[in-house]
Amino acid sequence: MQFRKKALAKQQSSEELDIPVRLARPQGRLVLLATAAVVAAACFWAVTGTVSSKLSAAGILIHAEGSYTLQSPVAGQVVAVSANVGDTLAGGAPLLSVSTGTGSGQKVQTVRTVAAGRLTTLVAKLGTVVQAGSELATVERVTSPSEPLVAVLYVSAGSAATIPAGAAVDLTVQSVPAQQYGVLRGHVLAVGRVPETQQQISDYLGSGPLAQAFSAQGEPVAVVVQLERSGSTRSGYAWSSTQGPPYPVESTTLVGSAVHLGTQHPIDWLLP
Repeated sequence: MQFRKKALAKQQSSEELDIPVRLARPQGRLVLLATAAVVAAACFWAVTGTVSSKLSAAGILIHAEGSYTLQSPVAGQVVAVSANVGDTLAGGAPLLSVSTGTGSGQKVQTVRTVAAGRLTTLVAKLGTVVQAGSELATVERVTSPSEPLVAVLYVSAGSAATIPAGAAVDLTVQSVPAQQYGVLRGHVLAVGRVPETQQQISDYLGSGPLAQAFSAQGEPVAVVVQLERSGSTRSGYAWSSTQGPPYPVESTTLVGSAVHLGTQHPIDWLLP
């Protein structure tokens, strides 16, 4: 009871009323000011700052008209080859001669190109036995080897809808070391309106395996990229490095890509 009276008396005493109250230590004020500054800077950046977004996609370098596959109209043996890989042929030019039958019933049928183009692959060699409908060769639809290349990217339908025409594209070419020679520059020329089937891709590229690879995740949309030209590089195209590779880039070369979708303010991600 004695201790309680002393405690009450001490609480009622006015002796300590003149002692100043400490609101915060100096170190605490500094932490508070630093936190406020960081929050203010973050808010300012969210409103005025920009963040660029990119889309990755696989594709191929090719001439704009694509390629087609020649198939054998008959079963037999190849007895003559009239062209070599890399040759530019006119439409209707003889490519192979296939012998059918034996003895007096033997006939030779000439396989000709469907349209003008460059012979890119020749599956059937001299002496090869072929079946009706088997693939003989692939011809790229060009009239001159100097025709410019384009890159065709295959993108999912959902992602393709976010790509604007004219968007900048960086292309990593499979045959060119990017760390040494950089990336190929281009911009989006056109975005396909509808997804393409595996057969449509095969007909355009002239390759079933490539079509299967590009459509492995579903039916993609084709995005055509126009390559930037340059008169100061060996390849004739612009690269992120000054000179690019000391050799030309070939058609049907696979590429990876980074499509620049543009910039956004960070606050746009939070607003509906």
